[in-house]
Amino acid sequence: MSNPQSELPGSEYLTSQLNTTAVRHTRNTSIVSRDVAGETIVVPICRGVGDLDSVYTFNQVGKGLWQLLEQGGTAEELANWVATKYKVDAKQALTDVQSYLSELKEIGLIRVS
Repeated sequence: MSNPQSELPGSEYLTSQLNTTAVRHTRNTSIVSRDVAGETIVVPICRGVGDLDSVYTFNQVGKGLWQLLEQGGTAEELANWVATKYKVDAKQALTDVQSYLSELKEIGLIRVS
């Protein structure tokens, strides 16, 4: 049986760049997210109240990644999902996912372990 990721352009990049001390990313527990009319809406909670000055929505790729972050994952795992689902270059997927995770971390929507 063939590996579908091996057929993706740049997939050898992810295989060769895997970090043996993988950092896992998970959603911050002080966040509420809901799907409303097909959109994912994320609201940080501060002292038990939603911070309506900081409401976030995601595009389709971001929505899928956000769902995966409920269970947690490494940048490489998430990039593999993007590369496979959207049939994009694996190296570009990793670059984009790392940027997305960096932004989510900066605004406090995810935790790193």
